[in-house]
Amino acid sequence: MIRLTRRGRLALIATGAVVAGTAVAVPLLTLDSDGENKPTALVVPEGWRAGQVYSAVDKVLALPPGTTKKSLAKANLRLPIDAEGNPEGYLFPATYPLKEKATPEQMVSFMVDTANKKFNGAPIAAGAQRNSMNVYQAVTIASIVQSEAASKADMGKVARVVFNRLERGMPLQMDSTINYALNRSSLKTTEADTRIDSPYNSYQRMGLPPTPIANPGEDAMRAAITPTPGNWLYFVTVKYGDTRFTADYAEHQRNVAEFNRVQQRSRATAR
Repeated sequence: MIRLTRRGRLALIATGAVVAGTAVAVPLLTLDSDGENKPTALVVPEGWRAGQVYSAVDKVLALPPGTTKKSLAKANLRLPIDAEGNPEGYLFPATYPLKEKATPEQMVSFMVDTANKKFNGAPIAAGAQRNSMNVYQAVTIASIVQSEAASKADMGKVARVVFNRLERGMPLQMDSTINYALNRSSLKTTEADTRIDSPYNSYQRMGLPPTPIANPGEDAMRAAITPTPGNWLYFVTVKYGDTRFTADYAEHQRNVAEFNRVQQRSRATAR
């Protein structure tokens, strides 16, 4: 079984520090007249999924869980037709100020409007067209790049792997799409995982997933429209700072075996 990647590591850069693990909402706080902390802004990190954004908006506005997601129907979001009303990929990562009496509809609309300003300009549109795709497809590829690349430096190479596999009629076999289907973040993808019945199962389904799988930032978008030249078809992050790209499956198998050894040593040390 080909293992294209086994990353699953999320990082949040919101206060100058990198926090490994599942990202959490980090509102910026200020003191009100009573001396209490009040959120003044919401930080949406690169790579968050829509569900994480909804939960963060609920939390920062002190609303019952699920309120923001339910509000989407009346938010009148300006999304591409291909999105079919799903804002995944268009909740642009940024720091959003909290206005007095802000509503979830206003906040989500602000995020989508910000994404449209970033994505609908001439450079992105021209870059997408140059690669024979529309902007929504570019955002989808960028979301995969955002979820898979271990560093900014790797983004262009990850994008190239996506294009190379699409051009060769190969399934993408991206673990990040499996994680999205299962609503998790994991370093380990099992054989059973690769057989799940989901349109996001890129081991079983050809082509791109039906929607983006995260909300990409500008670096991932640039990588999606200007992938690094190369013939790579496989990659694996063996350890932090060591992502190996190759066009040779036998070499990739050796890299994956080393990844597994590193993981085993890490688990043994943690005991």
